[in-house]
Amino acid sequence: MCRNIRTLFNFEPPATEAEIRASALQFVRKLSGFNSPSKANEAAFERAVEDVAAAARVLITSLTTTADPRDREIEAQRARARAAERFTTG
Repeated sequence: MCRNIRTLFNFEPPATEAEIRASALQFVRKLSGFNSPSKANEAAFERAVEDVAAAARVLITSLTTTADPRDREIEAQRARARAAERFTTG
């Protein structure tokens, strides 16, 4: 999965606009195959990023859960531990 496409729902503090936009940008990059679009495609690319970010915002605010919110720092520590284990040479 793309590195900036992360679970954004049910975190404390909630996902920021920057996180939502970064995920939308990665998603559009993956779909289009462009890391950076040409001038001819730039408007369509940016419009797609904004549309995906808007849809993500609607989704995140519409979802409900009875689970306790996850702590961002604890999740980040777990991810670092998984990465360390995965990439350790031995």
